[in-house]
Amino acid sequence: MLNRFFIYFDKYRKHLIGGVICVALEAMFELVIPLIMADIIDVGVVTRDTHYILQKSLAMVACALISLLLGAIYARLAARAGQGFGAELRKAEYRKVQGFSFSNMDHFSTPSLITRLTSDITILQNAICNGIRPMVRGPVMMVMALAMSIKMSPQLAVVFLTAIPVLAICLVLILHKLRPMYGKMQKALDRVNSIVQENLTAIRTVKSYVKGDSECMKFSAVNDTFRASSEMAFHYAALNMPCFQFVMYATILCILWFGGNFIHVGTMQVGQLTGFLSYVLQILNSLMMISNVFLMLSRSMTSAYRISEVLDEPVGITDGTGSRTVEHGSIDFEHVSFKYQETAKEFVLSDISLHIGAGQMVGIIGGTGSAKSSLVQLIPRLYDVTAGCLKIDGHDVKEYPLAPLRDAVGMVLQKNTLFTGTIRENLKWGNENATDEELDWACRIACADEFLSRMPEGYDTDLGQGGVNVSGGQKQRLCIARALLKRPKVLIFDDSTSAVDTATEAKIRRRLAENLKDTTKIIITQRISSIENADLIVVLEDGKINEAGTHEELLAHNPIYRDIYEFQQKGATA
Repeated sequence: MLNRFFIYFDKYRKHLIGGVICVALEAMFELVIPLIMADIIDVGVVTRDTHYILQKSLAMVACALISLLLGAIYARLAARAGQGFGAELRKAEYRKVQGFSFSNMDHFSTPSLITRLTSDITILQNAICNGIRPMVRGPVMMVMALAMSIKMSPQLAVVFLTAIPVLAICLVLILHKLRPMYGKMQKALDRVNSIVQENLTAIRTVKSYVKGDSECMKFSAVNDTFRASSEMAFHYAALNMPCFQFVMYATILCILWFGGNFIHVGTMQVGQLTGFLSYVLQILNSLMMISNVFLMLSRSMTSAYRISEVLDEPVGITDGTGSRTVEHGSIDFEHVSFKYQETAKEFVLSDISLHIGAGQMVGIIGGTGSAKSSLVQLIPRLYDVTAGCLKIDGHDVKEYPLAPLRDAVGMVLQKNTLFTGTIRENLKWGNENATDEELDWACRIACADEFLSRMPEGYDTDLGQGGVNVSGGQKQRLCIARALLKRPKVLIFDDSTSAVDTATEAKIRRRLAENLKDTTKIIITQRISSIENADLIVVLEDGKINEAGTHEELLAHNPIYRDIYEFQQKGATA
């Protein structure tokens, strides 16, 4: 599982290899110190050779300083490798998410994707930064210290060789319990993020309904679930230390007991036992490091699996095979049917056949749930048709590369979104190279110039997060201006003037007709007054075309359209 992530080390391979070499050398220099110490006691102290003791002491200091220097170099290299790896993996996952279709996004909740992009990647990143040292140092020190200790006293080596299987059994039992708990913990964190995001996004609604206390209770419930799952996981993880300490101290006591007997009978010297104990401690510490690595890897595996789910998600909508661009903007629905999930029993749209000529203005009207928005989202391939064929300029939309196709279709959606930044920065989403003259042109058609002139800093006025500094109608007009700056061949308004008064809406319609004669315009609305002058009006009912025609034709023959018209006329005169 973790092997697949090594490609994200490509830019930092030298740092990773350098860190591994530094840790291995550091361990070797530290392993020399017990040998020198044994010589000092058994040779220097016994013979009272001050020069020898001083010489060996300086050698010990030199080894310690070199180990210290290598440790410092490793820390720098490991930090570069770990942080770089995290940055590259985060970029790759974010790029993958950007390529998702709406159907892909339906597989993952937004809070879960945020957790996978932040918490899960941070866990992997920390595993690299904090794991290289014990991962390399542990086995190197264990093998070398084991060889040295066996060389010094094969009889005593048997004592801690029996301790290794005991420690291994403890570790396996702990990991067996921990693995599923880490998965539950990350899922609980997803739910915490979900509640936080939902609450902060709808904070005005929460306050207006005075639901702050109930939201706090809801958050407390999911937060307690996360706390409980975390406590349980770390409870088992914490058992690792006492198990190892128990085995380690029991091993030391046995070695001191048997080693003391060997010294008493003269088969071992004091310095030899001291050096042997140092190696035993290093072996046991190495085993402790290795066990911590396994615990870290166990948690990392959970996060790696969650990240892999995102990276392995097959993209629902892929680029077209051709190199076409939209030139005119005519649209043909040929027996199109659509459902959001393949397993769904019923189609959202059924057998839609419709021709929209280039430059025409087409109105779409229908009751709530008649799939008006679903219909227009098929045009820029936000979703793909399930059955039938959708053509633009006589060619299947799947023949167009996604970028030029979507660039040729301007959409002003039901939910208008502005981003943190200035008005200028938001408008330039439509055309990043737009001049002030082009901004003026788009804002004049969208009637945004009426309030921009009152803004203290004009285009450089800061909108705040999500455009909180402007009203709903102003936000809609800015979104219309942003779409116009694309100079699209097809322009879609999905109920995007619902917050604008009828007089301003009439101005926008008139200016659109005057300035975008060659642009195909599709208007989804609940107001008949918005589309009565359209070239074609489509009445949708339950995902099917009930009838299509001009305002006069539908008023004369279509009962659904006539009922809507008469109801709105009564409302206007009431």
